[in-house]
Amino acid sequence: MMTEFLERIKPLYHVDVLQGYTDADIELLYHRFGTLPKILEEYYRAAGRTEAFHDVNQDFWILPEDYGMGECLQQTQYLILLDENQSVCHAGIRREDLSLPDPPVYCTEDNENWILCAPSTSAFLMAALAYEAVSGFEYSSEEFYWLTKEEVEFIKNRLTKFPYELTSWIGGMKVTLYQSERDNMVSVMECGDDDFEMLYGAASEASYDRLKTILEGIGEPM
Repeated sequence: MMTEFLERIKPLYHVDVLQGYTDADIELLYHRFGTLPKILEEYYRAAGRTEAFHDVNQDFWILPEDYGMGECLQQTQYLILLDENQSVCHAGIRREDLSLPDPPVYCTEDNENWILCAPSTSAFLMAALAYEAVSGFEYSSEEFYWLTKEEVEFIKNRLTKFPYELTSWIGGMKVTLYQSERDNMVSVMECGDDDFEMLYGAASEASYDRLKTILEGIGEPM
């Protein structure tokens, strides 16, 4: 699973060499929680320290070393994975689920009410890394677009749906992802009834130009 996972993600960040965490790094989490999901530990060891994954100027990944400093992360019964850029929303794994090999991920906006964000940690990592990549692409639409339902259907019919999504993120937003090539991505955000937003981009200029051609005339700039 991890090999397939990384082969899908690497083209989005235009990286070939991945960096993982050591035993000493991961021990911080074992000291804090006592156990870790197998899939999360595999990810940390294989690629969790890859700088490109974290340097997207969008949201903030909470990394193993973050649990060695500060008090805020000590006050939650969740292992936090991702923090929205204004700390409005956080996503994490329930402490009681950490012994599961691939547990679900939940998100919250008030640290009290948590709702399902992804059915498994692997699905969350895949969807979140793809979603975050769109904001960090070198070649990007640079602005968000409003979409109609008909335009969303057009995207569904013309592009390939990424097999992972975020069922709920900020304000209950659903994030669905689409591609025309391995190094590009379209993020469609469903923010409410008939309220759809789009952002897209690519890691290479040629891929971006081809994707832009497909999406020409789609959406109204916000």
